[in-house]
Amino acid sequence: MAPDLHDPATEVVDLCRDLIRIDSSNYGDDTGPGERKTAELVATLLDEVGIEAQVIEGEPGRTNLVARWGGSDGDALLLHGHLDVVPAEARDWTHHPFAGEIADGYLWGRGAVDMKDFDAMLLSVVRARVRSGRIPQRPIVLCFTADEEAGGHKGAEVIVRDHPDLLSDCTEAVGEVGGFTTTVRGQRIYLIEAAEKGMAWMRLRARGTAGHGSMVNRDNAVTQLAGAVARIGAHDWPVRLTPAMEVLLASVATIAGTEATPDNAEALVEEFESSTRMLGAVIRNTANPTMLQAGYKVNVIPTEATAYLDGRFLPGYQDEFFATLDELCGPDVTREFVSHQQPWESPTQGNLMDAMTRSILAEDPDGIVAPYLMSGGTDAKHFRKLGMTSYGFAPLRLPAELDFGALFHGVDERVPTDALEFGARVFDRFLDEV
Repeated sequence: MAPDLHDPATEVVDLCRDLIRIDSSNYGDDTGPGERKTAELVATLLDEVGIEAQVIEGEPGRTNLVARWGGSDGDALLLHGHLDVVPAEARDWTHHPFAGEIADGYLWGRGAVDMKDFDAMLLSVVRARVRSGRIPQRPIVLCFTADEEAGGHKGAEVIVRDHPDLLSDCTEAVGEVGGFTTTVRGQRIYLIEAAEKGMAWMRLRARGTAGHGSMVNRDNAVTQLAGAVARIGAHDWPVRLTPAMEVLLASVATIAGTEATPDNAEALVEEFESSTRMLGAVIRNTANPTMLQAGYKVNVIPTEATAYLDGRFLPGYQDEFFATLDELCGPDVTREFVSHQQPWESPTQGNLMDAMTRSILAEDPDGIVAPYLMSGGTDAKHFRKLGMTSYGFAPLRLPAELDFGALFHGVDERVPTDALEFGARVFDRFLDEV
């Protein structure tokens, strides 16, 4: 039987495989392959159904695509996904990270959940709707970006800074990471990203007096830095509940037969089981030391030592975060930003939230839909500079036992093939609602 190309779920698995098989690893510098080959595939897929994409490159090979589609009724909706992925060591994986293998009901590969799955959903839905003549009345801007995994400075930031006219009529935006399921006491909950932590990637620096390693040295840069790193790594950040998490934890409390309060927030987060590690990071600020650099010889005390820190702060708690961090660093350690991006929050109620909720419940009437705050960073941070209300909505119905959060940047990243098909059907319904 010939495939039904009018069905949005028909192509989604194959499209995701094709995208995964193109290595678009982002090493955070210029050593990676770039996004051009992936962008060329996306441009071809859009061109096949008569949608022309504009190519934008801030640097050679760091390729972004912007295309317009849909009608002319009302303000435009931005649908965005990134084309780059984090690197992967093939020797650590069950299946090669760029082979796009299908095994045990999963599509395996780097980008399977971050975020070539959503790129494939979006492309499959758009292509099917064009073929069947089902064009949304609302204007749609399709945007596929480079460099999201390194802060978006060569991707979404370039578009927002240098080509804002392409997005001038966009009032709302939808991208990653939301619409996936987590399970609480047997109940599926679909989490819609309605807020995001701010990002503070920082370099910590200590300077001291260089000298011979055999002598007493009270002004040792390594010692000063190590003390600060240890204090930061061990700090117990207090629980702080933002509006999105108040709504989510209230839903969980109802299932658990209790009420949500700051005092029992951590216990309610434990109800999420496989998603606890991810959601535990969004009820507090976090700061994780990630790299250390010092010295060049074992018997030489260096003048300088540096460390790198991944800090994430909640909306409304930026001042508290940096004040605490400065106290933990102490007077001998300075800090500077590698990347500093603001948090954001969108309303937990409204037309777009309603449209996402209806589209999910039409496919899964037994589900519960609730907002949440996301711990990582996405291109929404850049697009919101143009005044857009943003959400994360890449719908996936997942097995209860799957630790979805661990797949992001992890070994053996994979997505259930039936979840991809589910996501395409839900997103197709969503475009009918907006």
